[in-house]
Amino acid sequence: MTIASDRAVFHICSRTALQHARAAGVYRADSLQHEGFIHLSQAHQVLPTVQAYFAGVPDLVVLVIDPTRLTSPLRYEPPAPLPSYAPKPPSDDRYPHCYGPLDLAAIVDAVEVAHFTGAPVHADTMAVLRRYAFERL
Repeated sequence: MTIASDRAVFHICSRTALQHARAAGVYRADSLQHEGFIHLSQAHQVLPTVQAYFAGVPDLVVLVIDPTRLTSPLRYEPPAPLPSYAPKPPSDDRYPHCYGPLDLAAIVDAVEVAHFTGAPVHADTMAVLRRYAFERL
C-alpha cells in the first residue's frame, strides 16, 4: 500500500553508516540489496524496533526522513517477523519501506537513539527541518 504523506518516517542505523552515506551522497542499507527495500518506521514503531532488532548495538542513530523528498517509492506494508520465535500479537500496523536508496536531501535530521522519544515530528518542526535539511549535521 502506498500512502502519500508528509509525516516523517525514520530509519535506525549506526553513526558509521550515516557518515558513509554523507561521503557517498546517498544512503543504502544492506536490506536494499538483500530484500529490495530499506526498512523504515513510523514514530511509534522506532523504539520497539530498536528493542527487537538492535538490542545491545552501540552508537545507533535515528534518521528523520522527509517522505516528500524521497525519489524512491515508499510503501506501507506488514512488518517482518520478529527475530524471536514468540508469536506476535495481531496488528494492522504497517511499516514504511523505501524501495530504493535514500537521497541525502530526504534525511533532514539524525537523533541518537537514547534521545529519541517516539513522538511524531510536529508539522512546524518538519518545516524547520525541511528548511535546514541536514546542514547542521
